[in-house]
Formats: sequence, C-alpha cells, structure tokens
Amino acid sequence: MTPRVLLVEDDEQMRSSTAQALELAGFAVETLASGEEALALVGPGFSGAVVSDIRMPGMDGMTLLGRLHEIDAEIPVILVTGHAEVPLAVEAIRGGAYDFIEKPFVVQELATVIRRAIDHRGLVLENRRLRAVAGKRDDVEARLPGRTQVMVDLRYRLRAIGASDTDTLIIGPTGAGKEVVARALHDISPRAGRPFIAINCAALPEALIESELFGHEAGAFPGALRPRYGKFEHARGGTVLLDEIGSMPLELQAKLLRVLQERVITRLGSNDPVPLDVRFIAVSKVDLQDVVAQGRFREDLFWRLNVAVLHVPPLSARREDIPLLFMQLLREAAARHNLPEREAPAVFLSGLAAREWPGNVRELRNLAERFVLGLENADLDPAGQGARLADRVAEFERSLIASAIAAHGGRLRPVYETLGISRKTLYEKMQKYGLDRRLIVDAVEEDGG
Repeated sequence: MTPRVLLVEDDEQMRSSTAQALELAGFAVETLASGEEALALVGPGFSGAVVSDIRMPGMDGMTLLGRLHEIDAEIPVILVTGHAEVPLAVEAIRGGAYDFIEKPFVVQELATVIRRAIDHRGLVLENRRLRAVAGKRDDVEARLPGRTQVMVDLRYRLRAIGASDTDTLIIGPTGAGKEVVARALHDISPRAGRPFIAINCAALPEALIESELFGHEAGAFPGALRPRYGKFEHARGGTVLLDEIGSMPLELQAKLLRVLQERVITRLGSNDPVPLDVRFIAVSKVDLQDVVAQGRFREDLFWRLNVAVLHVPPLSARREDIPLLFMQLLREAAARHNLPEREAPAVFLSGLAAREWPGNVRELRNLAERFVLGLENADLDPAGQGARLADRVAEFERSLIASAIAAHGGRLRPVYETLGISRKTLYEKMQKYGLDRRLIVDAVEEDGG
C-alpha cells in the first residue's frame, strides 16, 4: 500500500509544490489548509504520518500536535519550521513530535524522515494487533473498559462487526458512550485511515439539510455561488455517523434509504449520480421500533439499518465496573488538565457503585473532572448520607473485592492473598454480593482447579 501523508500547510503555493515532490517520491499525499481538516481524517488506526507547518493562522502546528496526540499519542507528527522557530520545534520534540525539518528544506530529506516515521508507525500498529491476538488488553478494551458480561459481549460484537463493512445501528441511553463505540468501530475497520464524519440529525437546519448531506451545484438555490461537497461525499471512503437518526425528517429518510440501497447520491441542482463509498453507522437513544410504530420512522429504513446492532448498556447494568471506570476517567482528566493524579478513597468509590447515574458515563466523567479540579469533596458519600452503616460497609466490601479482581486481571491467588482471606471466603463473598465469577478468568489454571 502506498505510504499515506497528510500535508498541512496554509500557504497554497508551498502546499502544492511540496505535495507534488512527495508524490514523485512515492507517497500518497493529501493536502490540507488547516489543522481542523487534518483532525477529521485521523483516528487511532491511522497508518501514515502528518507533516505540518508550525506557524499557521487558527490552529498552529503545536496545537495540532497536542490534538492529534489526544487521539493517539503515537501518531508521527513532523513539524516544518523557520530558522527562528527551531527552539520551539525542539520543545515540540520533547512534547512528542516525531521530528522537525527546517525551511528551506530539500524534499529528499523530508521524504527520508517521513519514511522512517511511517515505518515506525507500522511497527506500532502491528504490535497492537499482536497484543490483541494474544488476548491482552487492546485499544477497544482501553476505550470500553469493564469486566461485566455486558461489556465483554459488547466488545466481542464490536470486533466482529468492525472487521466487516456492514452498516450498523447503535442503540443506548444518553451518555452511555454510543459515539465512543461508533468511533472504535471505525478505527478497527479497513476504513480507519479515511474520514469519520459525524452528523447530528436533530441539529441540522431543515432548510439546508439536503445541501448539507448531498452537496449542491452552483446556482442550485439562491446564494449557491459555487459547487460544494456534501457531508456524505466528504466522507470519501470512510464512515458516516448519523446521530439521533430517529429525528431525521420522513422525506429525507426516503432519500437516505435510496443512498443505502444504491450507494449513489445526486447533488442539488444536478441530475448526475455520484458513486458513494462510505459505511453508515446510525445511532439512537430510543428503540427505533417504537418510533416506527408511532409513524415517525420508515419501517423499510429501519430494517435496512437493523442488519448489525450494538446495544450500549447503561451504568446501572454494569455497576461492578463503576469504580474501575471512575479511576480511569480520573487519570484521563488529570492528564487533560496537566494536574497530578488524585487518589479517591475506597469509601468514595464504593458509594459511586451504589448511586444512580441517569447521565451514565458522561455524568461519571463530569464527576471525575470536578474531583480532579478539587471541586468535589471526597469525604462525601456519593450514595447519600442516609444509608445504614451495615449497608455502607457491605457496599464498601463488595467494591473492594471487585476492584481487587479487576486490578489483578482476574487471577485468583493474588486477590485473596492481597485481601488476607481464604479462597473459600472469597468465593462466598462473591456469591453474597452477586459478583460475576467469570471475572476470574484464569483461576482454574493458576490454582490447579
């Protein structure tokens, strides 16, 4: 496969001449005028390299570096600098940039750096794949952590569907992580290196919705002075996420059905069909069958989308995961705010598992943000001060055992040794608190049955 390079440069002449030279050197180059455009094309599965000018209006190269490393810290970013910016570029290397090259540069030197970066990226991705094959924690589990059976099943189905190219329907309550699932589905698919375009069907202005999705030709309507790609066409071999699909107007549903069936679109003001190579992922917080019964969603479109379905569970269906998930969200929040990690007391964590979470993971993430910023008192009992002492002690013990099992990767011996109890007592307490024995993945092998 031809090595892929995203070239981010606001100067049109410089962008064009550099791209031509790199294409002659054997690279597949995509030219972009801004960092925002680059972010739309990059995910954790991106297999190429990013070359960016360090000085640009709007999002500069340093900011782009940081944003890309929020997506994946090992994406190789090469910064192009002026002579006066070399100290800044050196600082960027310390911050994770792969390399920098100083203007004016010889294209062959840039090509050599890019080849090294792409070779390194290939090794990183191959190593991740081998770890996943070996059964170790992979990128999907890092994004969707949890040892409850509902999460194990979700990851299994996601990996199975991700390897195919089928359109997918994702259903789950508000804040449960539906877009995280959709993004993971894209990033483990063969389309990972292509755009991921998210469209909120509930937020599109009705007067412009067709133009936004299908694009238009010059003169298609007053104010259409030049041709414009729609979001479907902009996806260019990637994935289109249709969020809040149940809110799409009925008239547009008919046109979407045709797109799904025929994989062509027609821009407004044109009669010429345009082939469309994209994968559609539809997302809904409500059961679409109920919306069909209400007459607000086409039944034929529902069955067209209902080929592969992923159900994202609410936190109430995976309470054992809440302490572990909160600790991960704490680490992410601390890194985001460049603050030291803050320990959460065990009684605080146990209270989280007993609390109702109508906002699901989004609400838990907001709590982690407040906790890291010192806006949440760790001495407070999140489950409520009115709980009986016996209930609070039991919930604390349950949370401690679940956290120990997760911390030791499901291995039995270090769990009961760390807790200072016998193996028999551990089993009895797991049964008492309804902990899933499938969390202990290697117990039989390690302890000889």
